[in-house]
Amino acid sequence: MGEDCGQAIERLYYFLDGELTEDRRVEIRQHLDDCGPCLSAFDFEAELRVMISVRCRDEVPEALRTRVAAAIQAEAQRRSG
Repeated sequence: MGEDCGQAIERLYYFLDGELTEDRRVEIRQHLDDCGPCLSAFDFEAELRVMISVRCRDEVPEALRTRVAAAIQAEAQRRSG
């Protein structure tokens, strides 16, 4: 039994992240090949992920990096003792 639109859209993020079995990926690929609206949703999400990836490559300010490292270290110490 093939994918319906609801199932395909529900699994779209897992598909994009490569978190599905090969059988499920094939089912979704076949559905996308046959369903224009779902293919448009897939294209939009894939393009959005690329855009976010490109735009979020800015350098993290050193002050933020230091605060995050300190928070991680404090949490690790809290858990260990």
